[in-house]
Amino acid sequence: MSISSNFSATYAEARAKFLEACMNRGLEVESHHNDKARGAEGEDLYMDVARLGPDEAKKVLFVSSGTHGGEGFCGSGVQIGMLREGMLKDLPDDVAVVFIHAVNPYGFSHIRRVNEDNIDLNRNFLDYAEGLPENPEYAEVHDMIVPDDWGGPAFKKAEEDIQTYIAKNGLGPFQQAVTGGQHIRANGLFFGGFEPAWSNKTLRAIVTKHAGNATHFAMMDFHTGLGPYGHGELIYVGDPEGLPRAIDWYGDDVTSPEAGTSTSAVVRGTINIGMCESAPQAQATCTAIEYGTKPILEVLNALRADNWLYAKGDLDSDQGRTIKKEVRDAFYCDFDDWKQMIWERGISVVDMAIKGLAKS
Repeated sequence: MSISSNFSATYAEARAKFLEACMNRGLEVESHHNDKARGAEGEDLYMDVARLGPDEAKKVLFVSSGTHGGEGFCGSGVQIGMLREGMLKDLPDDVAVVFIHAVNPYGFSHIRRVNEDNIDLNRNFLDYAEGLPENPEYAEVHDMIVPDDWGGPAFKKAEEDIQTYIAKNGLGPFQQAVTGGQHIRANGLFFGGFEPAWSNKTLRAIVTKHAGNATHFAMMDFHTGLGPYGHGELIYVGDPEGLPRAIDWYGDDVTSPEAGTSTSAVVRGTINIGMCESAPQAQATCTAIEYGTKPILEVLNALRADNWLYAKGDLDSDQGRTIKKEVRDAFYCDFDDWKQMIWERGISVVDMAIKGLAKS
């Protein structure tokens, strides 16, 4: 079976492949139904979980896909391939691996980064009792990135304003203002929400169940959209004291947004926070693997277009269909060479994580 066959064209296809691969491995699947939304084909939506290794293992690796919805094609393909290829049969003593398929099934199905409430889940894991973080820079750029039309006079003016902003402040500050997360405009980009989302609550329960008694856990969360084509950047997230451990496990090419070495902006409310809070007694080593697809401004423009489409446009139009294809292409490069790069890097870093946990 070819590597490419592990990847899918739709969420429904990916889920069917994942469930079949689990069944063929004799694995029990926990299926968490999202009753707040339906899929693009009217299908039910689920976050599915499968565990390999002993129930009593004190060291647990979580391998997750689809936190950012349509980015899930990438991580799902790696998860399915590892199951189909019979990997992870001989895990080290006291180590378990937990696959979490489609953390954001709505976004996966509808090919959106966000969930059913326009929430970016990697901005949603906050302590809401403490109040919401401010991002005054976002207020300055909101009207530029979400214009009243797409391709018309308002769009043209917005593009000019963006170039003026970048010329004045730099591309990095623009990326930070847009992508850092905001809690003021529910119809805007990188909206973190006003309360914990369904995926937030569900993921926390899963981590508590599978790592509630663990002494160590690791996270490998698959993403796409930043960096060179097919390159898998390992981004450490979490307590800065854990960065040397991540470098020991994965090598010197581990990056950190806080250290200024990553293609990712510094963001607040990422899923590792919820995972750590759900297994507070465990030492955590959390990383995202980020694969490149297209240049950053093309990816941002695809996300802008998608946001505009759902806020102000018409999905059932030629323009709507064109935008959806652009979004898909920004998330997922449907080419054999790209899938091969995703696969090889993916199984390599999962193996490194397992070995790192084993020696912890």
